[in-house]
This record gives sequence, structure tokens and C-alpha cells, in this order.
Amino acid sequence: MHAVIPLYPRFTALDAVGPYTVLAFAPGWTVTFAAAQAGPVTDDRGSLTLAATASFADVPAPDVIVVPGGLGTLDVMEDEALVGWIRRAHEHTRWTTSVCSGSLLLGAAGLLAGAKATTHWAVLDLLANAGAEPVSERVVEHGKIVTAAGVSAGIDMALTLLARAADPVTAQSVQLVIEYDPQPPFTSGSLKTAPEGLAERALALLT
Repeated sequence: MHAVIPLYPRFTALDAVGPYTVLAFAPGWTVTFAAAQAGPVTDDRGSLTLAATASFADVPAPDVIVVPGGLGTLDVMEDEALVGWIRRAHEHTRWTTSVCSGSLLLGAAGLLAGAKATTHWAVLDLLANAGAEPVSERVVEHGKIVTAAGVSAGIDMALTLLARAADPVTAQSVQLVIEYDPQPPFTSGSLKTAPEGLAERALALLT
């Protein structure tokens, strides 16, 4: 299985690196970071750079796409190099997936019309603009399209995908090797459980 993670300026690092780590540990999987042109791409914090080892033209038909989100997502909604590649590659994929606001790019590629999908809570309502049915869940499967909520949910999505592509035991083995056993110190990781007023403070961080 060959998975490609497309990078663009101001992507969120964990959106890409979380699923990468899960899938790269899976037997028989190869994961490639790609961009319009091979080379360094800097994240939305401006302090971490990943190297795209391939251009989009180099990877026209991957088995899996994992589209990360980030503060730069809205800036590339009409970037045909990226969005056009997603649209064309989707024709060949076994699964087309996204993390966080990466689902907005699936929508820009015309892939979400009539589909249930999720994204980061701050932009969930925008999915309707692409004809999708927004769903406030951690991972949403709709045929071969699998979308994840914000950032850390990409790890859950990748494990879900791996269970579908291989088997639950393989996914569980990867979960154990990366010791993914969330025990957060707070219960504020969801709008459903966050203290009153915290959403406004969280939104202020998205600048």
C-alpha cells in the first residue's frame, strides 16, 4: 500500500505526522510526503519544516491519500496544483482521507457532495458549502472517503483505516508499538466537555 500525504504552506504538523507514524509502522506500507514541487514545506507554526520527497506529478495514483489541515488550508482552496491532484488521484485511490480542515480541500476537489464528513470544530459548518453533511464525530467513514476531526484525531483515523485495509490485529499492534493510550490530564479536548468560555480562548490560538 502506498499512501501519499500532500503538503502545502502552513499545514498542521500533527495532521501529517500522526497518520504518517501509524501507517509507516504498518507492514507493507510506504508513505510519501509530496508537494507541488519536491522540497521543504513549513508548518503553520513557522518553526517545523518537512521535506516533500516527491512532486504531485511523481505520485499520480496512490492507494491512499491523507490530506492534512492547517491554518493555510483556506489559502490553497483554489490551488489547482494541490486540489487538482487530489481530484485526479482520488480516481485511483482505495481510500481518500483527511485530517482536520483537510476535509475542506476534499470538498474543494468536489469529493464531498452528499457525503457525511467531519473536520475541526471551528470550521465544521463550512463543510456544508461543499455539499457535505457535517458530522461532529472523531472519525467519519463514507464509502472510500474517511475524514477525521481536529489534529490528534488523525491518529484515530489512521488506525481505523489500517484496520480496514489490513485487519484489526495489525492496527492494534501498531497502536501498541506507538503506545497510543490517551490519558489526557484534562477533559477539555472536545466542545462537549470543555469548560464554558474555553472555546473563545482556543479560537484565539488559531491565528
